[in-house]
Amino acid sequence: MTLPVPGVPGESDQPGGDTYAALIVPASAASRDAVQAALHDLGFTGWLAPPSAGWVVAIAVPGDGAIAGGRRGVLDAGAAIAEALRAPAFALRVLVDRQLVLAAWDGSDELGRYSSDPSREPGADEEVLDEPFGAEHAAAFASAAGAPDSADELEQVLAETLDSDSVFESERLAHVLALLAMPGWIVASSSLPKDVPTGPDAREFVRLGAGSTGASGIVRGWMTGRVRRRTPPPPALADPPRADDPGIDPWLL
Repeated sequence: MTLPVPGVPGESDQPGGDTYAALIVPASAASRDAVQAALHDLGFTGWLAPPSAGWVVAIAVPGDGAIAGGRRGVLDAGAAIAEALRAPAFALRVLVDRQLVLAAWDGSDELGRYSSDPSREPGADEEVLDEPFGAEHAAAFASAAGAPDSADELEQVLAETLDSDSVFESERLAHVLALLAMPGWIVASSSLPKDVPTGPDAREFVRLGAGSTGASGIVRGWMTGRVRRRTPPPPALADPPRADDPGIDPWLL
């Protein structure tokens, strides 16, 4: 179902695949300036893109770590952005191209949380299942993105178990982004600070370090980055599905 698309690199620069993360807000709900102000208040580190295809996108750095104050990873930052803007917001993360995590909020309400492979979460033990979890939230994701007609196909894409030896999660994400009418260049965002294939020029992005721009942002980003590396964010799923869960039939495993 998921096929290679333009913008997904055939070979990654990182061992095993790319890691990247993004916050996505409808441009109709919040301007780029409003999003930047909210990111400043959070102490966000990363890149803020110009409005693209009706969305404001912020690429979090590092994709797999704390990227804002209060030990927030991209998911907690997504929740905070949605609440601050009183608007829909999405957060996604791809981990070494072997796990896709997607979550959405509408203001202070979480709409759902999805993981393509909970067992790949850092710190997960051997009992955590490796099957997609949370695909049932597809209708809520599609509605929040203004694409309710894509709900059924989106659920199929999210529920599909991929062969990690031959298919990257960036390929699944590319399909998800297309269904939700979101910018497809996000799958190539790990190329920053170089130009993003099929996306905006690198010079069109605003670089934020702990919420600040310019030279002070570079210094603040470097200093906070050293601390944040020692305080990783919470796992994407607080209660992941487990093989030793008494509610799971062992014959299904």
